[in-house]
Amino acid sequence: MMSLAYRDIRFNRGRFILTCCGLSLLLGVVLSMIGIYRGLVEDALRLARTPEARIWVVEAGRKGPFAESSRIPGSTREMLAVLEGVTDAGSVTYQSVEALHNGRRLRLYVVGVEPGRIGGPREIHRGRPIARSHYEMVADRRTGLSLGERVRLGRDEFTVVGLTADQVSSSGDPVVYLTLQDSQVLQFEPEPAVARREAASGRVRADTDIVNAVILRLAPGASEGEVAMKLRRWKHFSALTQREQEALLTESVVDRSRKQIGLFTMILITVSAVIIALIIYTMTMDKVREIATLKLIGAPDRIIVGLIVKQALLMASVGLFLGTVFLTLVKDFFPRRVIMVPTDGMILALLVIGVCLVASGLGVRLALKIDPAQALGG
Repeated sequence: MMSLAYRDIRFNRGRFILTCCGLSLLLGVVLSMIGIYRGLVEDALRLARTPEARIWVVEAGRKGPFAESSRIPGSTREMLAVLEGVTDAGSVTYQSVEALHNGRRLRLYVVGVEPGRIGGPREIHRGRPIARSHYEMVADRRTGLSLGERVRLGRDEFTVVGLTADQVSSSGDPVVYLTLQDSQVLQFEPEPAVARREAASGRVRADTDIVNAVILRLAPGASEGEVAMKLRRWKHFSALTQREQEALLTESVVDRSRKQIGLFTMILITVSAVIIALIIYTMTMDKVREIATLKLIGAPDRIIVGLIVKQALLMASVGLFLGTVFLTLVKDFFPRRVIMVPTDGMILALLVIGVCLVASGLGVRLALKIDPAQALGG
């Protein structure tokens, strides 16, 4: 049976190859949608996982700093650092900024950290960490910046002293790290014109010693739940464990994107099924006389069914293989990170095989209705 299907494919080699190439592009898009979703979740969680914190302390009633804004006094860190079970504490700020650099606009996600405390990048791939208290930055490679470049953010210029990799926000913006003082000026310091107007009106200048969150590391054996419960009793703060922070990011920040990508993936799989069904139906119609001849010489129905089904499975297998190769070659050119997981490929392969078996039913139904007498027609 396989030799019969193979001989028929050889006879229509050009059409089979073109069909597989078209199907591979379609399945490649399906794989890319799955990979983009994986990358979306990984990017959203990576920024929260980088500090290796266990407790996130934010403004009372807020789900910050990623889901919504959060502002707490900078002195909070000293107060939390002496709590029982806390081994390290660090203040952090998060904000999105846009800068004009060498004639192009840079959309950046600025993270402010205290040098020597938790919150900074886990690994520097090139260069060094921030060593000065002002005007130095560590940037992700996706910014396109190189060591020694100077970038203006707000009213100040910052020199790139280190480069990280795969540090992006949930929206895909590359991350840059500044000192906490520099980031506070960038986020909370009013523009000079605004400051002069407030001074002229007699208003008290707002305090800029504000942070978006304080992150805590705990001693071995300390319970995250117990420490978080104690902090929630404080009137002005909320506390999230690392697990709660990750669940919040997954469920609220990327939930809509997940649903949209999932819906688009299902539409593509449905389109693939329709295309496979139409192709198999067309290929069966082109072999009406050959199938009638097989029936006339006494070939059982299972031979004919095997011819059609195995051609469909071969088409899907080749298309899935070429689609995977194509995505592997181009995934690094996507604006968002595409993560290919073997498990996803195996699930999609099983799904495509099931779709092919169902879609080939249309061709099988046509083949079984063919009258053997058609082999003798003119």
